[in-house]
Amino acid sequence: MAEIKIEKKKPVWPWIAVVLLIAALVYFVFLRDNETTTERNVEIENAASTDTIAN
Repeated sequence: MAEIKIEKKKPVWPWIAVVLLIAALVYFVFLRDNETTTERNVEIENAASTDTIAN
């Protein structure tokens, strides 16, 4: 009889973990930074407008 070599399937979860880590990195680099910058700009505009009104 001939031998039949059976290879076990490689686990998929390490690839899922890598994809999730990359997605989290993209979120923190691009999306989170934009929200913070917008909030700061609004705060600066509000502070500038109150200063001009007080004068």
